[in-house]
Amino acid sequence: MAPRVLPPAGRVATVAALAAGVLALAGVGALAGPAPSVPAGGGPSALALERALDRPVAGELARSAADVAPAWLAPAPVGARSRLAPVVGAAPAAPSTRAADVLATLAVKGRSAATGYRRGAFLPDGWADLDRDGCSTREEILQRDLTRTTRKRSGRCEVVASGLLADPYSGRSVGFTRGPRTSAAVQVDHVVSLGDAWVTGARSWTAQQREAFANDPLEQLATTAAQNEAKGSSDAASWLPPNKAFRCAYVARQVAVKARYGLWVTPAEQAAVARVLDSCPDRTVPSS
Repeated sequence: MAPRVLPPAGRVATVAALAAGVLALAGVGALAGPAPSVPAGGGPSALALERALDRPVAGELARSAADVAPAWLAPAPVGARSRLAPVVGAAPAAPSTRAADVLATLAVKGRSAATGYRRGAFLPDGWADLDRDGCSTREEILQRDLTRTTRKRSGRCEVVASGLLADPYSGRSVGFTRGPRTSAAVQVDHVVSLGDAWVTGARSWTAQQREAFANDPLEQLATTAAQNEAKGSSDAASWLPPNKAFRCAYVARQVAVKARYGLWVTPAEQAAVARVLDSCPDRTVPSS
């Protein structure tokens, strides 16, 4: 059977009846005045309806629709959990930045062979200048981590001539003076040691990937020569900073580095990091 098509007058009458029903549900009185006549050529204009009813129809319908809307359509208070089902195809929630949650995403397995490891596999020509600003990565970390610095020009870079390091690993303040016999007192540590990175995934990287890793500021912290040498190639299962107040920040940075570069953790390392993070469950991973 062909669908029934209402003439213009019938369509207007149907719309008017629906509008009246909405207004009645909202407690709005019946539309005043006689119903407008319908010209043969079609329904009345919006202006004609408003004149006939002596009131703004569109505004009343909008207010009435809001008044009779079901409670579940009302906007939720700020911070409240939505009562509606997720929209299919909606963007996924941003991943957690809690260090414990990021740790849980890392693969867990044993170390690979250390065969072929050498520092030069990561830093073939020493500290690089990957951003081509004239300063090596070491100089940029000294500029970032030292305070009360004085600078001097060396080529295109203003290097740190002297400064003060609040050593995060020992908790002590150490002075820095540039010179052939004094510069090495402050060193730049790879938070995930290069030896550990090698046996947890970096062995299979290209030379360019290893160099980018070894020069990433996220992977660097200035510390004293004594602390850097004490750590060596250890992971968190075999070495943690003596300064216990810094341990949460230290392992969170290790987790951030391993997550960024797809390195795995050993079972013992995962357990050691998790124990530290138990004392700071809301610690987030750094991004730089």
